[in-house]
Amino acid sequence: MPAAPLPPLPTSIVGSLPQPDWLIDRDRLAHQFPPRVRAAELWRIPPELLAGAQDDATLLAIRSQEEAGLDVVTDGEIRRESYSNHFATALSGVDVDQPGSILNRSGKPIPVPRVVGDIGRPAPVQADDVRFLRAHTDRTVKMTVPGPFTMAQQAQDEHYRDGRALALAYADVVRAEIADLFAAGADVVQIDEPWLQARPEVAREYGAEAVTRAVEGAPGPVHLHLCFGYAAMVSERPEGYSFLPELADTPVDTVAVETAQSHLDPATLRPLRGKGIALGVLDLSTPEVETPEVVADRVRRALDDVDVDRLVLTSDCGLKYLPRESAAGKMRSLALAAEILRAEL
Repeated sequence: MPAAPLPPLPTSIVGSLPQPDWLIDRDRLAHQFPPRVRAAELWRIPPELLAGAQDDATLLAIRSQEEAGLDVVTDGEIRRESYSNHFATALSGVDVDQPGSILNRSGKPIPVPRVVGDIGRPAPVQADDVRFLRAHTDRTVKMTVPGPFTMAQQAQDEHYRDGRALALAYADVVRAEIADLFAAGADVVQIDEPWLQARPEVAREYGAEAVTRAVEGAPGPVHLHLCFGYAAMVSERPEGYSFLPELADTPVDTVAVETAQSHLDPATLRPLRGKGIALGVLDLSTPEVETPEVVADRVRRALDDVDVDRLVLTSDCGLKYLPRESAAGKMRSLALAAEILRAEL
């Protein structure tokens, strides 16, 4: 089905939605850090029935976004245990059965893929996911993929033994995946790069280079999501981004930032004028559903500092850890806030 034209101030979520409790053990999911290696134990469905169950739950995720009134829909990342491990563990050159270990954003050791050879992509990882999404909605569709810098930071490197070389190797497979996602029907591809913020000193050495290598020449618009981590996992928010102006010279079309929970000063966004901004205006630290007027106010405070004609309204981060009814309510408030603002503008 062809995508419908987008209105001004289009609305979308960053990517993930809550998976049904009949599909995944949500309590167990919520009491561990997002997995970097496979976590098959989280699924409640037998392996031989899992793909069909994930299809059914993905249809629910698509419909929930449509019913809320969102303009751009994702697959809810329903088939993933985390935003990054689904893609990262599908690559060659990594050992996920005998993982390595790193400290995560909270300073806790977690198992991660161990890089033991050249990073490769034996086949497209998420192209079928895009085809499924495209076949079941007439709205603009977005598919997310973890970014090269973030995956490099979420791995134990025993092969390249050089952070830049590892990040650029990941950039090459992300670049190939982006091309296949557009070919499969994606209207927008988003790369998730939260570790640009988490490791700014390293990011300044080669983060923008890795992003540029992954995105340059993409056959459609690529968004880059930069956040402070899932609110359910990382409660403390800094006052501003430690890595943001560096993205101005990269070929990403739009930068997705969070502003609701962090109360980000919108003047911070001025160095990115000329790029689209996906403004996170849903606070995911609480299941309480904001009113459309509260959401609209969060947008209004940024209007002087962004290019309004390239502004997207979105969530701070993924909605994965919220109760399903809260996610539905927040998405509806986002859509209604956009209607309020369109009437004003």
